[in-house]
Amino acid sequence: MTRTARGAGDEEADGREADSSDDGCRDIDAQEADALIRAGRAVLLDVREEDEWRAGHAPGAVLSPLSGPCRAPELTAGQLLIAVCRSGRRSALVAERLRAAGTPVRNLRGGMGAWAGAGLPVRRPDGRPGIVA
Repeated sequence: MTRTARGAGDEEADGREADSSDDGCRDIDAQEADALIRAGRAVLLDVREEDEWRAGHAPGAVLSPLSGPCRAPELTAGQLLIAVCRSGRRSALVAERLRAAGTPVRNLRGGMGAWAGAGLPVRRPDGRPGIVA
């Protein structure tokens, strides 16, 4: 896993300067997460179990089940991870661990339930529409 630090002058998806002194793991909503992912500024890290993933996940998300070793993807400068699970509880634990290790990370508030509730796509591995399990 490559850890990249955000420096002063980095901007959030909406153009605001990021607070590089933020020591907490901020939650973000599904729309903000989607905007960051679409802009290439974030990677979605799905920490649910494989059966949950197979039922449905966000396109482009990387699977790293909480029950196994963290397989966080490589990040480029200025990118961050967005941790997600079904409800946001498991992913909050993972996000806090990653933040403590120096990884720029946010937690998706409400998890995949909020993602789907915002009308964002949920797909099975074969590309068919999926469900949040």
